[in-house]
Amino acid sequence: MDQIINKVEQSGLITLNLEDYYDTDRREFIDLKAHLYEGLILRERDFRAFVKTNDWSTYQGANVAIDITTDAIIPAWAFMLVASAVSPFAKTVIKGSLEDLNKYLYSNVIQKMDLNEFEDKFVIVKGCAKVPVPESTYVELCKRLQPIVKSLSYGEACSKVPLFKRR
Repeated sequence: MDQIINKVEQSGLITLNLEDYYDTDRREFIDLKAHLYEGLILRERDFRAFVKTNDWSTYQGANVAIDITTDAIIPAWAFMLVASAVSPFAKTVIKGSLEDLNKYLYSNVIQKMDLNEFEDKFVIVKGCAKVPVPESTYVELCKRLQPIVKSLSYGEACSKVPLFKRR
């Protein structure tokens, strides 16, 4: 009987799956639109009252993005005021959309990754994740890996797209 040999395993390829680094903690979006007078104007007194009376503990342990989904012009202090109120409870607070939050979370992970295990290796960055992985994350990872790996590809071992090969 012929023995089945896993050639991918023997090839020395390392698959890096960004899905494994996805922060599964709750994500919340605070839209300041709901706190504008007639949908256009931020009244400082009313806004400060909202910030003072809101139960910010509902954001305990969450990753929070603060932004506005209208074309109203909001002063920077308004975002800062909300951030100062939610920060004691939230895990992460950024100014931006939920997509911006996802980019921020992944960027932090990539910056903190110990890449020594990939030195002089053949690395494939897996695509087609079941969770949202921003394209900017792949670019940032490529930038960090390129100086240390022997080769870098994208996809799966059976259908990889070569990106870089050190000479």
